Amino acid sequence: MTHPEHPVLNEGPTLRDGVQMPWLGLGVYKSKEGEEVIHAVKSAIAAGYRSIDTAAIYGNEEGVGQAIRECGVPREELFITTKVWNDDQGYEATLQACETSLKKLGLDYVDLYLIHWPGKDKYKETWKALIYLQEQGLVRSIGVSNFQIHHLRDIIEDSGVVPTVNQVELHPLNSQKELLQYCQEQGIVLEAWSPLMQGRLDHPVITELAAKYSKTPAQIILRWDLQHGIIVIPKSVKEHRIRENGDIFDFELSAEDLAQLDSLNENKRFGPNPDEFLF
Repeated sequence: MTHPEHPVLNEGPTLRDGVQMPWLGLGVYKSKEGEEVIHAVKSAIAAGYRSIDTAAIYGNEEGVGQAIRECGVPREELFITTKVWNDDQGYEATLQACETSLKKLGLDYVDLYLIHWPGKDKYKETWKALIYLQEQGLVRSIGVSNFQIHHLRDIIEDSGVVPTVNQVELHPLNSQKELLQYCQEQGIVLEAWSPLMQGRLDHPVITELAAKYSKTPAQIILRWDLQHGIIVIPKSVKEHRIRENGDIFDFELSAEDLAQLDSLNENKRFGPNPDEFLF
């Protein structure tokens, strides 16, 4: 059942394992544990969001869990993602990490569980643990984050199981075209973290398009993602900004304007390069 007043915010792609995931979610990276994250999550859910993205390393799973319990929307209507951190990689440690995350969230299951970074050399064992967790019903869907093509090939060849989602740093200045194409060929949905380039939205092309469509620069970028079939999880703790970021389903960028945004790519990362983030 979905709430008819926010039907679009509940819609999204059906992942390769049959689980449906909303196109838009709230990211809570750097949202402080306690009142700040609780308020952000409740504001997002009140605005019609149904997807919340957290991670063990964010240190705010307990606040997210409290907001879920108090928000008034049934658990089965929400889509909750969390992630296993590098320190907890490896088979047994990952099983333990998932149990800890579920305890902190106060949930029986999460909808999507991701390997946060490939890290150094344990991601194949970690991936096998995720497969087991899905078989046990503790997670509905399993995926990865910050995986390059060679990491994806590694785990697919090793396990025969293809991730449903790959969550990566993706925005017009780092559009990851080869990765997007590879993932589409494999039936992996790409999800963009830091879609708003950590607030660097003053690019002249983006501000020009914002004026043309009477939208904010953030809305232009988020719409660009959607039209490329990319899930977005913009982070904000401000209620008006959370609502604004959700207001991206009532317009469409023209093919020319999409191409213009595509042409901004500089392979520019604001976060670490996954091939160098080795610990």
